[in-house]
Amino acid sequence: MRKHYDVAVIGGGLMGLSTSYYLTKRGKRVLLVEKNELGNGASGACDEMILLQSKKPGSLLEMAIESLEMYRSLSAELDTKLDFEVRGGMVLIENSAQLKVMEEFIEGQRRSGLDVEIVDAKTLYQKQPHLRKGMIASTYSPTDAQVYPLKVMKGFLGKGRALGLEVRRNTEIIELNPKSDHWQMIFSDGTAVESEYVVNAAGAWASQIGKLVDMKIPISPVRGQILITESIPAIGETNAWSAEYIVRKIKPECSLTTDKRSQELGIGFAISQSAAGNFLIGSSREKVGYRKDTTLEVIERIAQQVIDLFPIFKEVHMIRTIAGLRPATSDGKPILGEVKGKKGFFMAAGHEGDGVALAPLTGKLIADLIQGKGSSYNLKEFSFERFYHK
Repeated sequence: MRKHYDVAVIGGGLMGLSTSYYLTKRGKRVLLVEKNELGNGASGACDEMILLQSKKPGSLLEMAIESLEMYRSLSAELDTKLDFEVRGGMVLIENSAQLKVMEEFIEGQRRSGLDVEIVDAKTLYQKQPHLRKGMIASTYSPTDAQVYPLKVMKGFLGKGRALGLEVRRNTEIIELNPKSDHWQMIFSDGTAVESEYVVNAAGAWASQIGKLVDMKIPISPVRGQILITESIPAIGETNAWSAEYIVRKIKPECSLTTDKRSQELGIGFAISQSAAGNFLIGSSREKVGYRKDTTLEVIERIAQQVIDLFPIFKEVHMIRTIAGLRPATSDGKPILGEVKGKKGFFMAAGHEGDGVALAPLTGKLIADLIQGKGSSYNLKEFSFERFYHK
C-alpha cells in the first residue's frame, strides 16, 4: 500500500464502491477504506428495487432517472452480470382519498420526466391476479427496475481493482487531519496515508467520520427489516408497493393505518422478486440506533401485511430475515458535494432508501466534482450547509 493518494474514500458500501470506481476510471489513485467488511451496512441488507415512483418530483427523481439509465449499460461496463431487470412497478390504491393524493403526486412526477400513470382496477388485477379484492386502482410505471446490490458492489470492486483501486478492510480511522494542501488519515494500527481529497461515503456511520473533522453531520441510522421467502414462481407481472406509505408522508389525514405501533415502527409494504425467485418483503423504518438485529414483532407485522394483501403467501415459507441501517437525513435528501470550509472534503451519504437507485449517479457526480467538472443539478439542495444556513 502506497502512502500518497489522490482520493481516500471512506465506506465500503454501494456509494463508496461506486465513487471509488468512477474516480479510478478517471485515472485517480484511490484508496477505499472500510471499517468492517465491504457491504456491512445498508448495502448488504436491503431489497433490490430501483424504485422511481417513491421519489418526490424534482431533482432527486431526475437524478434517479439518470441513474437508472446508467444501470442499463452497467453490466457490460463492469463485465459482470448484475441481475438488472426492468419489470415495472405498481403502487396499490385502496380508496378514493388515496387515489386523489396519488393522482396529484404522479402529475408532478410526469413533469420531472417519469413515465407513470393511474390504471383502473381491471388492469391492476390483470397484472396482479393474486392481490386481494377491494383495490380501486393503481399507479403503473414500466420503468421501475431492480438489481442485485451484492453483484453491483462486486462489479465495482473487481473493475476498480483492475484499474488500480486499493482497498483496506477491517481498518478503523482514528484521526483525519487537514494539512495545508491535503488530508492525513491515521489508522488504529498506527499507519497513516495522505490524500488530496477525502470522500465521506460511510452511510449510517457518516456522522462518526464527521466527528473526526469537527463536523456535526445530521445523518442517523434507521433500521429496515426485510423478510425473505423461499424461491417460488412469479405471482404477478410487476413488483408492488402500497400507496399507504407515500400517502402517509404527503397527507397523513388520508392514512388508513390506525395501528399506532405500526406507525411507530414505520411499517410500509413493498414486495419484489429476485432473479432467483425469492421474494423480498418489507419493511420497517425504526430509530433504534446502531442495532442491526431483526425482531419477531416487526417480522410478524410484515408477514401479516403481505398475507392480507396477497393471501397466496399463506402457503409460502419464510427462510430468513435481514436488517440494515439506512442513513437518513431530516429532509430525506442525501448530502452531496464538497463541504465549505473543509477544502477537499466531500460528502456522499444520507441516501436512506435510495442507495441502490442512486449509486451509479452518485459515484459519477462526485468524480465529476473532484475533477472540477461541476454538475448539471442544483446541488445547493443537497449541500451540507443547508442544515445550518437557512
